[in-house]
Formats: sequence, structure tokens, C-alpha cells
Amino acid sequence: QVQLVESGGGSVQAGGSLKLSCAASGYIFSRCTMGWYRQAPGNQRDLVSSITRGGFTNYADSVLGRFTISRDDVSNTLYLQMTSLKTEDTAVYYCAAYCPSDNYWGQGTQVTVSS
Repeated sequence: QVQLVESGGGSVQAGGSLKLSCAASGYIFSRCTMGWYRQAPGNQRDLVSSITRGGFTNYADSVLGRFTISRDDVSNTLYLQMTSLKTEDTAVYYCAAYCPSDNYWGQGTQVTVSS
């Protein structure tokens, strides 16, 4: 079974930092484009950042310069380093994998930023 398990979420004050991790198993991680999405209550799920097999990255304008996506194809882990967090970053963050065979999603991890 393909499995994506996010961790690292939590509560932090505005201006703080968190690092999310997504552990992948059950497929060849290195063949997939990986991404982080987030969904706040009442909102749609939006792309935060993505990283291709070759390491090319893409960021939403709202997080550019504050968040950094990275991947470790040896440990099959995706990361999202979040700094200078804002209250509007509060959401459930989801890991996603876009692979040749199919697309996969994790269960999400809550990030709450308080003022």
C-alpha cells in the first residue's frame, strides 16, 4: 500500500517556525513530483509548494521567501520548512505525490499560528 504520513504540525506564535515532514512508503518516491497543500476551514485546498524529481520548486506567492520545500529520495521523505509564520498560515497541511501510476494524499497535519 502507498502511504504518506505527515508530521511536525502544531501550535506556534506568529513569527515562529515549524518543519513538516512527510514519510512515504509503498512506491518509488524518486519518480514522483511531491507537493504540500493546505486547507483552512471553509476554504478550498490550495497548493503551497511543489518539488519535481529533478528538484525544481514552485511556491504560492503567499509563502514565497518564508517556506522552503525539500526532499530526500534516500529516506523517502518530503519536508516543508516554514518560517515567519503568520496567522493566515493556519490550516491543515497535506502531503501529495504525483506519480506515473497515480496520485496519493496523506491524512494531513494541523498547523495553528496564533497572534
